This record gives sequence, structure tokens and C-alpha cells, in this order.
Amino acid sequence: MSARGTFLTFEGIDGSGKSTQARLLAEHLRREGRDVVLTREPGGSDGAEEIRSLVLQGDPDRWSAETEILLFTAARRDHLERTIEPALAEGKVVICDRFADSTRLYQGLSRGDLRGLVDKLHSLMIGREPDLTLLIDMDPETGLSRAKGRQGAEERFEDFGLGLQLQIRAGFLGLAEEFADRFRVVDGNRDMDRVAQDVSEIVMTALR
Repeated sequence: MSARGTFLTFEGIDGSGKSTQARLLAEHLRREGRDVVLTREPGGSDGAEEIRSLVLQGDPDRWSAETEILLFTAARRDHLERTIEPALAEGKVVICDRFADSTRLYQGLSRGDLRGLVDKLHSLMIGREPDLTLLIDMDPETGLSRAKGRQGAEERFEDFGLGLQLQIRAGFLGLAEEFADRFRVVDGNRDMDRVAQDVSEIVMTALR
């Protein structure tokens, strides 16, 4: 773990419950006396939030995968500069709902073999990985049903359908093997409180 602070990320398919688990973890750590910054991607800074509206709304074919990679990387760079790095420099725990692993899959693998481009831009413009990534693993059909049930404006990726969610879930499990040193897989097909308990135990052990 970083001596300056700790960078935790949550990943998972749409509707996996990762955003809820990120919030519950932040609340738990604050009760434990930790200084926590809870943030999200795309977003987490003023500029990145503007880009969020561009990439998460509209028709599924609004952007090519290559354009999305550039937009997500630009948002992540601003987020890193203005939110993540300053908080880590102050010794805080940063909890981020999605980070580069999502881009590796949603843009890098889902619509062509662009993983190399994602990783190259990540190396050039971002240059860091989380200290710990919690993958909330969820049945894709259940997750998609949950996500569509929210009926929000940001459903562009859900509109790609179940096929994408199946592909993304397999991709996340592959990343968990590739980056086994920082990934922890948590079964999200359970009661929210049981998932939260597992998450808090993993994180508290890592923070010791």
C-alpha cells in the first residue's frame, strides 16, 4: 500500500452493486476514523463530469471505441490531477467507483481488439494502478435487469444488451487473474450486507 495514502477501486458489470458497496465501504472507514474521499469514473472532477455526460448518454453508436478511449483517458487524467493525487498526497483513502480496468474492457475489448491502445494511453497519461481493486462479481442477466430498472439517463452501455454484459463479466474475471496481486473477487449475488461485510474485511486487512 502507498505510504501517502491508499487508492481503492470497485469494478463490475452494470448493476453489480459496486457503487452501493463503494458507498458502504466509505461509511465504514469513516466510522473507523479514516479520512476518505469517495469518487467515481467517468467523473470525480468538474471537467471529468462534463465528459461523463458525453460518454454515458445518447445512442449506443454515438462514439467509436477509439473516440471513447480518448474521452475516458482525458476524463481520467483530469480526475487524477484534481482529485485522486491531491487526496493521496494528504494520506487519505481514495475509493473510486470504476477506473482504468473498466476502460480496458468496455472500450478495449468489447468492440474490437483495442486493449493495446488503452494500455499505451494509460501508461503515457495516467501511469498508476490502484493499490487494491474489488471486483463485485454478478450474474450478467441479473445485473442488467437491475441496471435497466434504474431508468436513468445514463444507460448508453446497458443499451448494448446482455451480450456485452456477458463479455464484460468474463473480461473482469480475466483481469482478476492477470492482476492477481491487486484484485479481490467478491460474490455480489448475495444480500447487500453480506457483500459489504466481505468487502470491509478485505479492505481492513489490506490497510493494516
